[in-house]
Amino acid sequence: MPVSFQRVYLESAGYFMPGEPVSNDHMDAYIAPLNRMSERIKRRILAENGILTRHYAIDAEGMTRQTNAQMAAGAIRDCLQRGGAELSRVSLLASGSSGGDALMPGFANMIQGELAAQPMETHSVHGICAAGVSAIQTAAQGIELGAHRSAMAVASEMPSRLFKRSRFAARGYETDFDSHFLRWMLSDGAGALLLSDSASALAGSRGLRLKLKWVHQRAFSGDYPVCMQLGLTEDRARGHLDFGSWAEAEAAGALSLRQDIRLLPHLFDIGIHEYAGLVRDGWVDPKRVDHFLCHYSSEKFIPVVEDLMAKADLSIPRERWWSNLAWRGNTGAASILVMLAEFLHTKALKPGEQIFCYVPESGRFMAAYMLWEVEAVDAAPVAVAPRAAAVPDDDLLIAPPHDPAAAPEGLGALLTELAAIWHDYRSRVWRTPLIRQIRERRFAVPDYLNWMEQWVPQVREGSKWMREGAASLSEPYQILASLIGVHAGEEQNDFNILFSDYRKAGGTVENIEELRRNPGGEALNAYLHGLAATRDPIGLLGAIYIIEGTGQRIVPALLPLLKASLKLPPDAFRFLEYHGHNDENHLSRWLTAVEMVMAVEGQSRAASQIVETARHTAALYLMQFQHITQRMPHGSNA
Repeated sequence: MPVSFQRVYLESAGYFMPGEPVSNDHMDAYIAPLNRMSERIKRRILAENGILTRHYAIDAEGMTRQTNAQMAAGAIRDCLQRGGAELSRVSLLASGSSGGDALMPGFANMIQGELAAQPMETHSVHGICAAGVSAIQTAAQGIELGAHRSAMAVASEMPSRLFKRSRFAARGYETDFDSHFLRWMLSDGAGALLLSDSASALAGSRGLRLKLKWVHQRAFSGDYPVCMQLGLTEDRARGHLDFGSWAEAEAAGALSLRQDIRLLPHLFDIGIHEYAGLVRDGWVDPKRVDHFLCHYSSEKFIPVVEDLMAKADLSIPRERWWSNLAWRGNTGAASILVMLAEFLHTKALKPGEQIFCYVPESGRFMAAYMLWEVEAVDAAPVAVAPRAAAVPDDDLLIAPPHDPAAAPEGLGALLTELAAIWHDYRSRVWRTPLIRQIRERRFAVPDYLNWMEQWVPQVREGSKWMREGAASLSEPYQILASLIGVHAGEEQNDFNILFSDYRKAGGTVENIEELRRNPGGEALNAYLHGLAATRDPIGLLGAIYIIEGTGQRIVPALLPLLKASLKLPPDAFRFLEYHGHNDENHLSRWLTAVEMVMAVEGQSRAASQIVETARHTAALYLMQFQHITQRMPHGSNA
């Protein structure tokens, strides 16, 4: 749940960008390509990210011109100067950054020292992009609790020192794609916000004040592997402190900043689910948002975010978006503070307008949000208006784990409930022992074979319970029975593909009849067959939703991790490849089937059966995942 504020106002905002803007044509003077591959990567990334200029705190020789602490201090001075405020008023300094100039002490303390500031409370938030929001929340909570009258939130980043060509000399300038990528994406800069409990006018706003309504942050670090990191080797097996010396760590690539871009689509997926929850619970109304400040690292991701919001029927019109990425670059944790400061300096605001901020963090996946509201200084303050009433489910069309671009009318409530079930199920699956082994690259060929031995007999049952369910449908559902029959026909031989993958990976069991499901698979099989034997088992559509959704969303994310860990031929992964490509089509057919059911059964009764079955199937499928790491004896599979 978001942290709500009743007495926190933005008094002034400032930023500091080092040096002159550096254009794409002049980047090589600071961040030179390492080899022929990096030149190609550079051209591709610059063509996609939309950044035209950025700033560096190093010079062309790689020497530091301003430290990270100096940039943060510069942003604080700019913030204070714009608000006509004195540093002596500030009793809390909260900083956010992916790293200061030293490993110790805390970054906030280094900034305080740089400013020669009076004694005060300090908080150093270490993270990546969302660390800036964490600093703002820390400062705001200090004010809300009454412990401070004024607090400073500052975020600063200086990744340029990591990108100097000389840093890669120990490896002969050869490196992997993941560490090439961010050299052309990130830049330096700092932003600062002065928060207070005073309802006075925002600096330069002509009688307006800006109130912080709430902040919401949620991390999904237990669900996914590391996506963006500094300090680990490429395979994530060793940390930089595990080497005998810094030189050895450098030579092994443990001090290269890396981004696994294959995981990034999942970041926006969880972010939109969180946003949908905020709308559902009444914290934000898309129709009331006047300005949307979205931190994205590349303009390539604009249509991704826009499309996901549209599919959830929660769009904020594109003309309300505002970003300075093109001329300020991506400054990580500082980006949202720099963005907000420059927005306030250049835009004329009106009472009642709302500013909604969204910051996804790719380190190990976080989503952060803030809502600000413009008020007239002479408006009746300080008590905050009650939070908006929760939006009825019927007004939401939450995208479940497929692409309902043309979802039938009237499915809003059903898709909302199913999306919530999916969101929880997906999170739990990613924390099972099986997925943890894969994520941590502890998954070997024997583990893959053990998984296949349990999965083959489970997949074999899929078309059987579907056909059984179709046979149990009465006359009004005969069109649906035919549709399910088509689907079952497409999947009836899938287990043979999986068994072939198993054999090509080195599986020794020759007779498929000897393979056995694990306890979770047995429970799932019994449940689905039992339900299929009942009259008009339309709830099976809920089971298909979970099973096919797993194939569309979870399997494609596992496939590159499996390929990286297992030295197996490509045709040992045909089943996983097939489902990653085809389950989206299967789920489009699912929407048609749901529409048929609701036309016959009525929305309320049909939806309750589908939701109940989806919830049970998710629990049983999760149980099947949890038991995979156990070894099953071969024998009859009665």
